[in-house]
Amino acid sequence: MSTITELSLVRNHESTSPLAPESLRGEYIQSTMRVLELVDEWAQRDGPVSFREFEQALRLVVAGLARAAIALFLALRETKLSQGWPSRMVRGERTFRKAPAQGRNLTTWFGVVRYSRTYFREVTAADRRHGLYPLDESLGLSTDRFSWNVLSFAVLLSLKLSFSEARKILVECVPQAPSTEVIEQTVLGLGRHTTAWFEQAPMPTDDGDVLVIMIDGKGAPTATDSELKRRRGKRLKRKMPASQRHRGRARKGRYPNSPRRKKGDKSKHAKMATMVVMYTLKRNGLYLLGPINRRYYASFAPKRHAFEYARREAEKRGFGPNSCKLVQFVTDGDTDLELYAKEYLPHARHTLDVIHAIEKVWLAGACLYPEGSRELKDWVEVQKDRLYGGKPEDVVAEMQARLDAIPKTGPGNKGKRSRLSAALGYLEKRLALMPYKELIEADMEIGSGQVEGAVKNIIGKRCDHGGMRWIKERVEAVVQLRCIEANGHWDNFMAFVAHRVRQEAMATGARVRLQSATAAPLPTIQEAA
Repeated sequence: MSTITELSLVRNHESTSPLAPESLRGEYIQSTMRVLELVDEWAQRDGPVSFREFEQALRLVVAGLARAAIALFLALRETKLSQGWPSRMVRGERTFRKAPAQGRNLTTWFGVVRYSRTYFREVTAADRRHGLYPLDESLGLSTDRFSWNVLSFAVLLSLKLSFSEARKILVECVPQAPSTEVIEQTVLGLGRHTTAWFEQAPMPTDDGDVLVIMIDGKGAPTATDSELKRRRGKRLKRKMPASQRHRGRARKGRYPNSPRRKKGDKSKHAKMATMVVMYTLKRNGLYLLGPINRRYYASFAPKRHAFEYARREAEKRGFGPNSCKLVQFVTDGDTDLELYAKEYLPHARHTLDVIHAIEKVWLAGACLYPEGSRELKDWVEVQKDRLYGGKPEDVVAEMQARLDAIPKTGPGNKGKRSRLSAALGYLEKRLALMPYKELIEADMEIGSGQVEGAVKNIIGKRCDHGGMRWIKERVEAVVQLRCIEANGHWDNFMAFVAHRVRQEAMATGARVRLQSATAAPLPTIQEAA
């Protein structure tokens, strides 16, 4: 039984008595007639007619028709299911008895719909009578005031834009848009299911012959302890509340003891996330075609967790240690990544990104020739030819000879020797990771551009802007949901969450809420756990 009313914030508010399905069917027919009347009215108007204005008017009437259809559907579903409900229901260790029906406002894609459904009151515990709504349970409706589709679209927008900008766009799309607080809490609520999703995410069936794994890091600005204390403390009284420009002036003197940054200090108190990109290449003659079935994963958990994910996914995709298949691991030369690769991916062929190697060559050349000079460019080109030609040891030997030729004393020589020695040490330790000629002939990867672009698009584009200050557990939810969306799994993920919460409700009788005021803890390292 259902009816359509305006939104009310009063609990169990009944603006009108519930309507029977027959009455709602008549209301639906009337709404259909209103659409036809609107079309006839605008079509028969004399003089110029604006299609823009007609479309706006039609949108409101069609939304009313859709609300009538939803109300009729809910009433018919309640009538059909209630015939088989007993007077008592058991969910786990909880028992419920039938009680008078209760109404509810549900904000759908087309506006607010009010409907009435059977209510079962809990009788097993006097201190927690949460109740059970079998209709909501059977339809997978949560206790959130908004439907899943509205919340899903709101979260999708917030993964591209800030929470406030996402709501501004949402206001133009739906009659009643959720607040920024609701959107953020929905993101945190969905973030509680991302770990389970990645553990069971389906693997592609048409993979290639070579698996490529790239891992890199990216920082997101996080709030310091003092900023969190200020944010969570009691709000100060605003000065000049009626004038924004004077309020801004007054605010400048609010924190007189804040230390001034030094010149060149752009610290944002960043916490590092680890980004994983995995895809396959398919052999076609002399070439490896791809990327195929590219997958993204990012987390602010320790780096080991990212390698656990990479190893698990490699095994699921059939590229485990005993598969005898080729796995290539490309990084920027980070020492930790190389160490963990030997531990978690010992069968992978580790490659140093060629661009990072060339950057070290440029740094070394800047110690020998003036910046921007023709001699510098020519010297770097010679070293690049050696790298691509499979002779990285010649590059190291050249740099060592140039280092020995620089006197230990003299103006600026100490700094030149220090910078050149650092670049030389970087390349010398990674000679085994630079067989670029062999890789080029096999048409394999020699650069980490895929993961470099991923850290910018997945993390930087949404989470690294001026004025942003995150908490690691909260930004974790945003980043992982962005990975799911970038992988093309959003609809499957929402279906997974819906099934998961419905199973929980059916097993325990709990009233499921998609929103969460607190973020889930960061993923743990399974071996350590």
